[in-house]
Amino acid sequence: MKALLLENIHPLAVEILTGRGFEVELLSHSMSEDDLIAALPGVHLLGIRSNTHVTERVLDHAPDLLGLGCFCIGTNQVDLAAAAARGIGVFNAPFSNTRSVVELVIAEIVMLARRLAEKTEKMHAGVWDKSAKGSHEIRGRTLGIVGYGNIGTQLSNLAEAMGLRVIFFDTADRLAHGNARRMRTLDELLEQADVVSLHVDGRPGNAGLFGAEQFSKMKPRSLFVNAARGMVVDTEALREQILSGHIAGAALDVFPIEPKAQGDAFESPLRGLDNVILTPHVGGSTQEAQEEIGYFVANKLAGFALEGRTELSVDLPAVAAPALESGHRMGFLHVNVPGVLAEVNQLVADSGANVTGQFLATQGEQGYVVTDTSDPLPDAVIEKLAASAQALWVRRWSA
Repeated sequence: MKALLLENIHPLAVEILTGRGFEVELLSHSMSEDDLIAALPGVHLLGIRSNTHVTERVLDHAPDLLGLGCFCIGTNQVDLAAAAARGIGVFNAPFSNTRSVVELVIAEIVMLARRLAEKTEKMHAGVWDKSAKGSHEIRGRTLGIVGYGNIGTQLSNLAEAMGLRVIFFDTADRLAHGNARRMRTLDELLEQADVVSLHVDGRPGNAGLFGAEQFSKMKPRSLFVNAARGMVVDTEALREQILSGHIAGAALDVFPIEPKAQGDAFESPLRGLDNVILTPHVGGSTQEAQEEIGYFVANKLAGFALEGRTELSVDLPAVAAPALESGHRMGFLHVNVPGVLAEVNQLVADSGANVTGQFLATQGEQGYVVTDTSDPLPDAVIEKLAASAQALWVRRWSA
């Protein structure tokens, strides 16, 4: 089987997939929709990061695709509903680069509070500007975290250790870490925070979450950080607030429109502004994080393609089947209606097979059952399940 990895995914992923028997092609750039359509026939596994968008049209032209790996946290660049409808397993790395993102955010908060971007720019220009004007410690300041998930909670812990008071807002119920306090509304957080840091996901409802109204409600001379999603922030509105002096500084690692390839021109209304730090979507781009992501996602893809394991899939029912070390396995992805498991078990029983393990999960309109047997199931069992009205696919594997 063949795997295509785009956007300079860590070589460890290549090593893992090659070691599991895949022919791997590694490319440093992203692909457009048309380029993907041309490249995907014959490809069984696709690996991407954030710049490659896998649409329903792309999936319509990927007849051999079994699994798709997002070697990053976000999956909003993939049409998950279309992938699920085709039985394509999608996997990401929800935990692997959280520390890298948090360290960048902490560093940027310190840099903004001390106005270090301006200091270093003047030094490079040969200007010695030794002054404490506008420079502050972060100790004792209030950090407002919008989105208290994996990254938000870890940021909370590190920020508190550095002497920041932490408040947070999240639409989901989240357990407060340390001395952090939940705010009942976003407005309540904006009124109290000296620094606002966004850590929300890329769901459509978060588009335009932060605009002129939200910036105007922030404390005068507060700081703003976005290392979440570019489409969350109205950058024109942020520019106006910085030029007016209401916002004292901002750091952004993500943008509504980002260049597709290394070296492409970057345009933003925030370019050239004082005390504004712009970084090219590198929050998770440390060697440690990329290696961990490569290891995690590559193993998930291989486990799905070669053993039918779907634990931590973001679109298919998650079946945490054990590694297939002996015997044989059948995976049956089906429409989630009553009686399917009984049908599977009757067919297996009629075949006389000895079942050594069985695992089932449902998610929305789909169900997935994995059946392990000591001997391979007869072709007639596979053919009958594949021909059933509920079948999306039937696959089998041997140790």
